[in-house]
Amino acid sequence: MIIVKIGGGAEINLKNIVMDLAELDEQFIIVHGANALRDQIAHDLNKPKKVVTSVSGYASVFSDETALDIMMMAYAGLRNKRLVELCQQHGINAVGLSGLDGKMIQGQRNKGIRIKEDGKLKIVRDFSGKPRSVNVGLLNLLLKNDYTPVLSVPIIDENNYAINSENDDIINVIQESLKADKIIQLIEAPGFLDDKDNPDSLVSKMTKDEIKRREEQVEGRMKRKMLALSNLFDKGATTVIICDGRAEHPIKNGLAGKGTIIQ
Repeated sequence: MIIVKIGGGAEINLKNIVMDLAELDEQFIIVHGANALRDQIAHDLNKPKKVVTSVSGYASVFSDETALDIMMMAYAGLRNKRLVELCQQHGINAVGLSGLDGKMIQGQRNKGIRIKEDGKLKIVRDFSGKPRSVNVGLLNLLLKNDYTPVLSVPIIDENNYAINSENDDIINVIQESLKADKIIQLIEAPGFLDDKDNPDSLVSKMTKDEIKRREEQVEGRMKRKMLALSNLFDKGATTVIICDGRAEHPIKNGLAGKGTIIQ
């Protein structure tokens, strides 16, 4: 079993990712993003996103009701269904679901995010939260009948409301349930870079023990991603491959060791 996390950047090569996946001999599930598409829709609607940074330095998108609606359009709507369409065109019998559908991904809404704004400490509350569990019965029902799940936010909270959540955290709860052999993360970079501005600074191999040290070197959303990676190994991951989702053969390259392999 492979969990494939497809980033939401504008340059991600969705068609070739799907073409590579169609040639795999093992089962996989897809969890995808759509951040570039969300930002474009938000711009077109004149409702730009707002990013907040917690006092501990972790950045996230502020999800009020308007932002949540736009996120649903981009993630669970346009990107999810176009990705399912691509899968069907290449012989993958995909089923696209958000975390809401069948309570596929259940979470807990944040009680508040402590931020510093204009020099003052504030607590802001929105429609976001942490995933806590997966509907394993529904997931296994699909997999045992040869359907490929294609999953996206929103997820569902403890009061049955839609909430936004981080895909990295969603991968963690899925891994806890499925114990996948590999997790492939497709991004808009050759892999993990020692210097984010230098594409030649690829770190080809990393141990799970290095992750915490690397987390201290980065800021913003990358800091959150490194924390999620660390948690992923706590959930039983043995191999995580971070590779270039823009390449001609993104999946094949990753499985051949072109990217960052964390073990």
